[in-house]
Amino acid sequence: MENIKPDSKILLEIVQTKMPFGKYKGTLISDIPVSYLEWLHNKGFPPGKLGMMLGSVYEIKINGLNSILTMVKQSLK
Repeated sequence: MENIKPDSKILLEIVQTKMPFGKYKGTLISDIPVSYLEWLHNKGFPPGKLGMMLGSVYEIKINGLNSILTMVKQSLK
């Protein structure tokens, strides 16, 4: 089995980028509630990098891996 590592640059962007639109405009992408991410997932994530970051946070959260985001945030302090 291949050992896959998360892309640290993307994780850093996820904890530093704010949502540019919608109900959670101005909220860090990493802090968007899973219920909203599920709604976006069902509607379709926006194209491009933003959609990829939102999809990544969705996968992290639904798989119970929030500690990854917490560790990245703590590394920035």
